[in-house]
Amino acid sequence: MELNEIFILREIQPDDKDMIFRWRNLPEVAEYMYTDHEISYQEHEQWFDSIQIDTTKKYWIINFNSEDVGVVNLYSIDYHNKRCYWAFYLASSNIRGKGVGSFVEYYVLKYVFEELKFNKLCCEVIEFNKEVINMHKSFGFGEEGCFKEHILRKRQYLNIICLAILASGWKAQKTLIEEKIEEKLGKLI
Repeated sequence: MELNEIFILREIQPDDKDMIFRWRNLPEVAEYMYTDHEISYQEHEQWFDSIQIDTTKKYWIINFNSEDVGVVNLYSIDYHNKRCYWAFYLASSNIRGKGVGSFVEYYVLKYVFEELKFNKLCCEVIEFNKEVINMHKSFGFGEEGCFKEHILRKRQYLNIICLAILASGWKAQKTLIEEKIEEKLGKLI
């Protein structure tokens, strides 16, 4: 079985708006977002409409075993400096721990460095999300800094860990990453 037989990223469609609205307000998703309020439908509609026309962002639905399970995006896409940021979330709790996050990370790295031909991919993670920070590091990302008390959630300031990988790091790690992906895929079959 090939990875693209069980895992795909598809572009967000207008019909996805309500599903994404539900996902964004799930407690297990909202816990890791920068905002801590329940997102209103009007607020969601404005956001959804804006991402359809913003050329500095790209959004995909994560589909695993023919089920839509989350969202991945690139943002702050800078074609001049050949860099961007990325983020994702899994809305379906029954697929956590099955390697889906790793599959997403692999595809994003491959897309950014091999299709876009960018030089740098960055991400920001709330400091308490150690699992995702460690996953990024296992794919060759390095810590580039910490934004101290950068966001206010539930009346508490939180630190944000800044991570990045360069195209040269991807090139050096690609074979090892692909071996890791094949191993995870083998465990699913």
